[in-house]
This record gives sequence, C-alpha cells and structure tokens, in this order.
Amino acid sequence: MTDDIKKAVAAGKLTSKAGDALAKLEPGTIVQHKSWGYGSIASHDFLLSQTIIDFKSKKGHPMQLQYAAESLIVLDADHIGAKKFSNLEGVKKLAQSDPAAVVRIVLSSLGGRASQEQITQQLVPDVFAEPAFKKWWENAKKTLKADPLVGVPQKKNEHFVLRAEALSQTDELLTAFQSARTLKDQILALDNLTKTLATFRDGSALQSVIAAIEDAARKGVKLQTSPAISLLVARDEIVAKFPTLGHATDTLNIANILRDEEKQLTTLLGELSVSKLKKAIFSLPEAFPENWAPKAIVAFMRGNSKVVPEAARLLIEKGRTEEFGVALDKAIRDHSVSSEALQWLCDERNGPFAEIIQHPRVLSAILSAMERDQFKEKRDRKLQDQLVNDKELILDLIAVADDEELREVMRKLLLTPVFEELNKRSLLGRVVRTYPELEAILSGKEEEASKRDELIVSWESLERRKLECDDLVSKKIPQNRQDIQIARSYGDLRENFEYKSAKEQQRVLNRQKAELERDLGRARGTDFADVKGDAIAIGTVVTLRRTKDGSAEGYTILGAWDTDPEKHIISYLSQMAQALIGRKVGDRVIVPTETAEHEVEVVSIAPWRK
Repeated sequence: MTDDIKKAVAAGKLTSKAGDALAKLEPGTIVQHKSWGYGSIASHDFLLSQTIIDFKSKKGHPMQLQYAAESLIVLDADHIGAKKFSNLEGVKKLAQSDPAAVVRIVLSSLGGRASQEQITQQLVPDVFAEPAFKKWWENAKKTLKADPLVGVPQKKNEHFVLRAEALSQTDELLTAFQSARTLKDQILALDNLTKTLATFRDGSALQSVIAAIEDAARKGVKLQTSPAISLLVARDEIVAKFPTLGHATDTLNIANILRDEEKQLTTLLGELSVSKLKKAIFSLPEAFPENWAPKAIVAFMRGNSKVVPEAARLLIEKGRTEEFGVALDKAIRDHSVSSEALQWLCDERNGPFAEIIQHPRVLSAILSAMERDQFKEKRDRKLQDQLVNDKELILDLIAVADDEELREVMRKLLLTPVFEELNKRSLLGRVVRTYPELEAILSGKEEEASKRDELIVSWESLERRKLECDDLVSKKIPQNRQDIQIARSYGDLRENFEYKSAKEQQRVLNRQKAELERDLGRARGTDFADVKGDAIAIGTVVTLRRTKDGSAEGYTILGAWDTDPEKHIISYLSQMAQALIGRKVGDRVIVPTETAEHEVEVVSIAPWRK
C-alpha cells in the first residue's frame, strides 16, 4: 500500500479493504468493469480522489477511488481479456494458427472450465464475427479432441476442461467410458471411442472395454434391449478393427437378441440410432437363416423412417429384389404400405422398382396413406411435402395411366382432404398442363364432356390406328424403357442429359398411348354402304360451285381419321364438313377457306363408293 493510499485510508476517503484493492491497481494494470468492459489504469489523482481508466470505448474515464477499488477486477497478463485489450490482432492471428491455444487461454481465464457458450462470449464479437466463429469453432473442436491438455465434453451441456497434466486422446476416451455410469453414457462414450479407433496402436488397452461392454449388455438386455444392442454393435466394431481381441464364446450377440425379440422386432429396430441400425438389420440373415427376407420386408412395410431404407438396402444387396418387389406391389394394391415406405419408393423411383412406381395405383396408395396419417397424434408431413415440392413426382406416378385412370386420379386429388387448397391446385395444374383434356373435371363439365359422340371411322383407318397403337405398346415404349435404364447407368441424374431426354420421351409416348386408347375406345367402324345421296352426310361426295366466279370444287366427306388433302377427302369433324352436312342440292352455304369465307352452291351429292 503506497503512502498516498495510506493517507486516503487514514483520512476516511477509503476503507481499509478498498485500500488493499486499490494498491493492486497500479498504472498500466489491465482491468475489467461489468459495464465498461476492459481497460487500463492510467493514473490515480488523490487530490480529486479519482482513478483514471482508459477503456476501449472511452479514454481517460474518471472513477471515484472507492468505487474503482470495489468495481474493477484486475486481470492477469495472460487473461484472455487482457490479451484482447492489449493485442487483439495477436489473438486473432493465434486463433487462426493454433485454435486449441486460444481455447486453453480462455479456459485458464475462466477458472479451468467453461461451457461452449462461455467460450463463445469471450471470442464473439471481439475476435470473430458470429458467422465466422461458427465455421472456426467446428474446426477448433476437431483440434481440441487431439489436444492432451483439454478435456472435450461428450454432451452439449457439459464443460470443456483445462487439464493440469497432459492426457492422450486414447486415455481420455478410455477414462470417459470407464467413468460412465449408465448405459446411455456408455454408448455415448463408445461412439466417440469407435470413431477414433485408428488412434489406438494396438487393441490391448481395449480388452477391458470389451469385457465391460459384454457385462453391461448382459445385465441390460431384458429391460434395455436396444441399448444393449448398441453396446454390442460397438463391441463388434472394435473386434473387427483388432481381430486379436477375444471375447467369451457364450457371450451375447446381436442375432441371438433379435431372435429372442422376434415378436417386437420392428419396434426394437426402430429404437436404434441410425449408426447402429445397419449392423442390427444386417444381422437378420444370421438370426433367421430360413426366413429372414419376410422379416426384413415386414420391417420395411411397418418400420419408421430410419428402418425403411436399411431394410430395403439389406433386401437389395442380398439379392432378394424380386421377392421384395412382389411384396411391395401387393402392399401398394392393398393400400397397406406405410408413408415411410412410400417416401423411400418415391426417392428411389429411378431404381430397381421404376416400373412399379410408374403407375397411378402408387399415387392412390400415397393419398390413402396420407389420409390415414391425418389421425396420428404426431403427423409426419414428409411424404406430403415430397409430393408437393418435387414437381416431376406426380407426373412420374401417372406416366403409364390410361384415360380412365387419369380421370380417377383427378377425382381423388379433388376429393382428398390432406392438402391445403393452394397445394392441391398446384398438383392439379401440373397434371392438366400435361393432360389438357382433364381440365373438364376441374371446370365441372366432365359429364358434358363424357357425352361426346362416338368417332365414326372407316374400317381402313381404324385398322391403321390399331397397328399404330400396337407398334407404340410393343416396340417404342419398351425401347424407351431400355433407353432410360441405359441413361441411368451414366451416373448423376441431375446432370444426365440422356436420362432427362429419355424421361421426356417417355411422357410423350405414354401420352400418345393414352390418346390412342381413348380414341380407339370411342371409334365406330363403317364402310359407309348405307349412305343415301339426298343430302350431304358422312360418306358422300359433293360438288360445289362458287357463287362469286362460278368455279367448281369437289369434296369427299369421310370418317374422323380419313383426311387426305391431296385427294380432297375431308373429315366430317372439319369446319368445312360441319358447314355442309345436312345441305341439299341447290342450297347456298357459307364455307370457310384458309384465309376467309366464301359462298358456294351445292351442285350434286352422291354416295361414296370405294
């Protein structure tokens, strides 16, 4: 305590305690104030009873001696606050070159332990802006895991710890596992350990871990079955890495547990984390060597979003695609397939089941599944969002639909209650843009549209249309499917021009097929043998004379598909024919031309003969 401070205490200007605190506030000392932040003591003025501090935001700030002594915290030169105040650029450079060193400084400054939030508060915004810090912190955490002086927490709500002595990463991982008291904590510790098995020179240090895993799994398998499986998955990963490690021949294995829990197999698998699930799923053939595929199919049909893709992967990789496809097609027809399974199928619609999904019954199953899900307490909207957001999906689902199936699709979309009105209109719009004739359903004119007259066609044109449809179905469409398969093998479908072109051609061909089948269903063949010549009708040859210049022109009016401009054969559906039908010899008629209209007189009418 200096003489000036002693005099201030003796004069009653400072308490004895404040005098001791002020003695530590020598000029040049870096301090922290709860409101003003970091600063440096500039001087003391005992005449005015003031301490002058140079804060970052305000130089030469005065405080009463007593208040300064009570409110200012002296910082050690190695404190992160002192370093930021005196050499912020140096701290920034160190953070880039040695992230772990900066974190160690922060931890030391905060008493040897700190949460992630506390570390963030020391570095943002002084050293990093918030967006830059997030990126830096991800890299820093990886560095810290290898730092022997820093203990990295296994849980987010735990603290980073600065160690007094260096501890290797392997020792830290082993210590974390050994200190875990619950199955959940053991699994978390093992997750970290198995991720870093490469850091273990040999497996000798892990032998005790394997023994502990097996003991914990054995004790917990009845009441905590899924955690026990997770432990055994970790054990098997360790043994796979270090085959020399042994374990008891009568110890538990995953296949045995699955066999014992056969009745609740799907539920049990759904409780596992994604990282453990694949190993468990792939143990099904060992657990049920005679009938594992049906078990996997059931898991696919009834499992949650984690189980479904893993069950599918097992069936496909083990060569059970045909059996899987048959069961999948049946479930779709029965509307017994889950939303999760349908979502996977939509994601993989260019995979092995492309022919199954390109049918309107899949869309019908999707709508049914979404309607069922409406009544679940926790409703999953992923399938619904997928149908709305993937603009190609609904078109792929109806790619091979015939005319009646397309109409049924439109009716179901209109009636389903699962979509918001805007989303429903968006889906309907996608369908109508590709199939414009379906707009009658939206406008409420479907019944009127369905009453259209039959198409009257010649037998010859009907046969040509049938051959055209047969060629499309038996040659062009199968060839297009092969083109799609070949294009799919070229890789990334997002940048695959050949694939996109083949898929677009598929839509064109399927549209042509739907139109041909619709028109053939409406067609009525005739040879026009019963036509009389008393008035213009379908199957007549008519001669016309222009009233303006007297020139003559002749037309043969035949069926819907018989048009031949070179031979002056016109369809009865054409504007010219529609203007003439029903007229008799001597009648004058206004008929259309390519550019305008002109008046003609009917000169003669005769039945057409082939």
